[in-house]
Amino acid sequence: MDRIIQLKKDNNAVILAHYYQLPEIQEIADFVGDSLQLAQKASQTKADVIVSCGVRFMAETAKILNPEKMVLLPASNAGCPMADMVTADALRDKKAEHPDAVVVTYVNSSAAVKAESDICCTSSNAVRVVESVPPDQEILFVPDRNLGQFVASQTGRRIILWDGYCPVHDVLAVQELQAQMEAYPDARVVVHPECQPDISARADAVKSTAGILDYIKNTDAKTFIVGTEEGFLHTVQQDCPDKTCYLARKSFVCKDMKQIDLQTLVRSMEGLEEQVIVPEGIRQKAYQALENMLRLG
Repeated sequence: MDRIIQLKKDNNAVILAHYYQLPEIQEIADFVGDSLQLAQKASQTKADVIVSCGVRFMAETAKILNPEKMVLLPASNAGCPMADMVTADALRDKKAEHPDAVVVTYVNSSAAVKAESDICCTSSNAVRVVESVPPDQEILFVPDRNLGQFVASQTGRRIILWDGYCPVHDVLAVQELQAQMEAYPDARVVVHPECQPDISARADAVKSTAGILDYIKNTDAKTFIVGTEEGFLHTVQQDCPDKTCYLARKSFVCKDMKQIDLQTLVRSMEGLEEQVIVPEGIRQKAYQALENMLRLG
């Protein structure tokens, strides 16, 4: 950790980490947040080097917003299975089937897919983004079907759903959640909208990762069942020491989010290795979709 602190000073670097990262990565980071918060911080930073502790689409987002800065992804093979469920070619084909549709793309997607989109969204602002689309326009929501269904339920909008999903959240079964609810009958249930609709229907609240944290902080209840990745519990324990949280299932782990450890981080920062490159033609188009989102907040 001392070496990383020195390397941050030497390189005028900032470390941005997602809530799902290992606890020691969250501890050394300058900022920990969800996808929207990380995108906002990346767009505001004065650092010369952005060290993205997350997965590839997060690092690409930082690079899209900061073409003049160096962006490092310490574990270059940290990907996102959901993001891999849609390609730019496949999206172009779907757009041809729905030429008048507004393409709303979850940030859990590649730069090339963002470049084919009209506006991006995160789980924090997806409802607000969809509500910004004129009511008479068709919406194609890419790639998470569960988030898209949740947004449709909140907005009443007819949405064409891409058949993608998060393998970590999507596998949470009703039986698993029900078992936890029976074990902790006084607990509030709060889940991520990447969970399936029958899970969301049983929850007291459906929130983004940052939204889950706010809910736990600002709710009088002391016990919670949390339907999201286990790394998030480290943040809750730090910010809400008087609250007790249980995962909605025993194993709630994103392996890609666990690929960056302190040694990997040191190696990347010492050699300025694993730089993220986004071709300029793609970057400019993807930037517009991200900028359209960031303007909405």
